[in-house]
Amino acid sequence: MILDASAILAFLQGEPGSERVESALPEGIVGAANWSEVAQKVAGRGADWAIARALLLSYGLQIEAVTAEDAEYAASLWSPGSGLSLADRLCLALAARSGRHALTADRAWGESENIEQLR
Repeated sequence: MILDASAILAFLQGEPGSERVESALPEGIVGAANWSEVAQKVAGRGADWAIARALLLSYGLQIEAVTAEDAEYAASLWSPGSGLSLADRLCLALAARSGRHALTADRAWGESENIEQLR
């Protein structure tokens, strides 16, 4: 399962769907762009990123680098007003490249056979 930043943040904050994220963490993968987004938001809320990082990694969560292929695929997903950020599109690109489903709490993604909505 490819985890979007919104899903990881839902887990860290104990929001609805956090149990689903926790079950996905041991074999989960997060792209480096989404990892950066999680770090930024955790620190921006005044929480201790080192503790959050250690917790997430203790589950076995893997961090995957962004490839040129991911970058190009993410660019192809862009359209005006889509509501998908660059990090969102990179997450979708990683899911496509790896042949895995993406788990998100971001309603802008919609639903498809490759996207699992957390809520």
